[in-house]
Amino acid sequence: MKNKKRNKSYKWSNRRFLIQFGAFLLILIAPFLNYYLRINFVQGWYQSISIGRLWFVSPLEGLESILTSKLIYLPLLIGMALPILLALLLGRVFCAWICPISFLSELIDRLIRIFSKKRYRKDLIKLPKRLFWFSLIIEITLAMILGTPIFVFLSPPGLVGREIMMAVFFHTFVLEGIVVFIVLGLHMLTRRFFCRYLCPLGALLGIIGAKRRLVVIHNPSICNRCGMCKNACPLDLNPTKGDSLSAYCWNCGECIDVCKKRALDFYWAELRVKPLCNTSLHQVQNDTQPLDESR
Repeated sequence: MKNKKRNKSYKWSNRRFLIQFGAFLLILIAPFLNYYLRINFVQGWYQSISIGRLWFVSPLEGLESILTSKLIYLPLLIGMALPILLALLLGRVFCAWICPISFLSELIDRLIRIFSKKRYRKDLIKLPKRLFWFSLIIEITLAMILGTPIFVFLSPPGLVGREIMMAVFFHTFVLEGIVVFIVLGLHMLTRRFFCRYLCPLGALLGIIGAKRRLVVIHNPSICNRCGMCKNACPLDLNPTKGDSLSAYCWNCGECIDVCKKRALDFYWAELRVKPLCNTSLHQVQNDTQPLDESR
């Protein structure tokens, strides 16, 4: 009974939602503080945001700016450093844990779950996963051809912050904001459609975090192959086939939450190992360290 109680309260999805909510509040409240109270400690949104004297820049926006301007600006490189380091260690956690589009999609899912009483819904549209990488190639190619950082102006995560800022400062919305509604509309058809197939920022973070230290590892010796982890995954990945070690995985923890056998967990990888579907638990524990040993 004690184990069941502990396992029930151990919800990565709830923790992730709280962090998403806090991150969304940051870009929601900042314009009000800037405009009405003249408090400028936090300025901008997640394409380019300053907190005090610290400046953080999205790696894709920074890369596009360098390629289109053909200039290397040292403060820009410094601003990109922390997001790149975060991706190197933790993978695409910005996408799963911070991105405002991810938060709004999660909010929609939770509302649907309340009314339909179904935890997961079927995806109506499925495309090849490799389309995800083509989105990055196309984005960078177009930016270089046109000589302008396209994702700076049309990034759905950036547009959320920009729409809030425009509403507060100018009491209006920009036309590009319709992109956000299109993205959320696609999510109604297929969970995280934009995040799965069309987000060039997610693709770049996936490449940077391909050899990340934080990984979801599957222990086949206690797995009953129920398929719940694949159903739970917002990106339609299958952890039992090693997908949680791929560059596609964004470490959201949904698969860990639904695994009744506790065959999945977060681990700090000491070594990058091959997919562990056929690896013993003893080998897994030798190569990695659990994120939370209380489990």
